[in-house]
Amino acid sequence: MCNTIGGMAQVSVGVRGQPQELVLTLFGAYVQPRSRAVWSGGLVTLLGEFGITPGAARVALTRLAARGMLGRAKAGRLVHYSITPRTAGILAEGDARIFSLGQARDDGDVWTVLWHTIPEDRRLDRARVTRRLRFLGFGAIQDGAWIAPRDHEKELAGLLAELRLLDYASVFVGRPSAALDPHRLVARAWDLDGLAARYGEFVRQFGEFDDPAARRRLSDRQALQVHTQLVHTFRQFPSLDPELPTDLVPPPPSRTGAIALFHDLYAALAPSAQRYFEQVTSP
Repeated sequence: MCNTIGGMAQVSVGVRGQPQELVLTLFGAYVQPRSRAVWSGGLVTLLGEFGITPGAARVALTRLAARGMLGRAKAGRLVHYSITPRTAGILAEGDARIFSLGQARDDGDVWTVLWHTIPEDRRLDRARVTRRLRFLGFGAIQDGAWIAPRDHEKELAGLLAELRLLDYASVFVGRPSAALDPHRLVARAWDLDGLAARYGEFVRQFGEFDDPAARRRLSDRQALQVHTQLVHTFRQFPSLDPELPTDLVPPPPSRTGAIALFHDLYAALAPSAQRYFEQVTSP
């Protein structure tokens, strides 16, 4: 939020999530082309804008590199990081979900079910599958069983092949039986009350910046803080919102307003935020 103290705008920059997630938000929002390398010192400084200590920032970068999410290279005494092809694919998938959220879809009568028996010694892969399934709009109905509206066969085929899990999972696409009450299934798989509250909070948190005069009072540094917080917060919604067919469940009351606010502020704040990113990441 933005408060005025002594004529100076003070921006609160608290964000949900871990430092590694924030690093990926920064790369996704400000680094083009995707193959571009970014100076580590600038990334550490930017993470400091969100209350992350230099030590924690460097640990996050090192761990992302160890996970194969970032590439690391030295140029003289300077260390640079870039996203790997795998991460570029994840970011592209994320952009597609984020920027299409709320758009009308015409295949809501088809549902996808995934059932898996991933062994205990592959817990890391189980965690990765869980994160990706939630981002695709899936909800868990019991351990190892996931469901989502619409046909996700292609996305799941790619995900299971990428993680070498084709031998441990089955995918079914079809229509629910008319004899079953879909509302009970929905209530088990998703927290729709919590989702509605999150959309409402998003509008309250960023609504003040919908005023062009308020945006003009932001410095480039403050614009990056708000813009990054905006993206980092909004990118959680695809993992929370299954975009259920409206004839089954009405959409969350604040969803339309939240999506419009995100698109407006994303475009309005991007130039100033990008300027500050370039300034800080230039060694």
